[in-house]
Amino acid sequence: MSSRFQELDWRQTPLGELVLRKRWDKTFDKEVHEIKLDDDFLMSSLFTVAEEEVARRALAEVTGTNLDVAVGGLGLGFTALTVLDNPAVGSLTVIDALGEVIEWHQRGLIPAGAVLTADPRCELVHGDLFALARSADGLDPTRPDRRFDAIIVDIDHSPRHLLHPSHGDFYAPAGTQRLAGLLRPGGVFGLWSNDPPDDEYAAALALGFARVKAEIVRFPNPFQDHDATATVYLATTEQV
Repeated sequence: MSSRFQELDWRQTPLGELVLRKRWDKTFDKEVHEIKLDDDFLMSSLFTVAEEEVARRALAEVTGTNLDVAVGGLGLGFTALTVLDNPAVGSLTVIDALGEVIEWHQRGLIPAGAVLTADPRCELVHGDLFALARSADGLDPTRPDRRFDAIIVDIDHSPRHLLHPSHGDFYAPAGTQRLAGLLRPGGVFGLWSNDPPDDEYAAALALGFARVKAEIVRFPNPFQDHDATATVYLATTEQV
């Protein structure tokens, strides 16, 4: 491996080979952390705008204080950090299917880990968000009646490009209706997607939620001759 790259950890997981590495990027003149699963880049600290915006925009849809928030997907922690930056948040549960990623944060191998593990509002949970969402006990098996003010998900590349086929039902009409039932009245579901807005998925969300919108997030990418884009879906339950 080039001296520019340092492999911090490597694990074989049920989803494939998981690698955490850091490198020095000459273009940005800074250290970059990256997580790879087989040949896919799951996350890079070079590009975090969309991961932060899905949290920021989702929480902007919710009113009140002491908000109870769940995030699906820990990654490098930028979505979770943005949630905790909001003073209205009272508790944050971050669910990740890869215990190795949680361990990296706890060991301090990922910079965000120091903040996340020190904040008393934040709990890192090893679990399969998709399996929990379809279960009778919901996202918190210890409290089956628990309902969240916001559920924010950043796991798959998009509703059509999945990390694992078992995630598919989460994006189907029945899955979106189950998801709406895990939120309080006026609660919001936020989803990051690397694809353009998908009318079919928005229609599936509309079957379970009162209001649905898909917003395009733009951010500069110096490796291309144009801005990169991602989509943030925001779906809100009926307010009582």
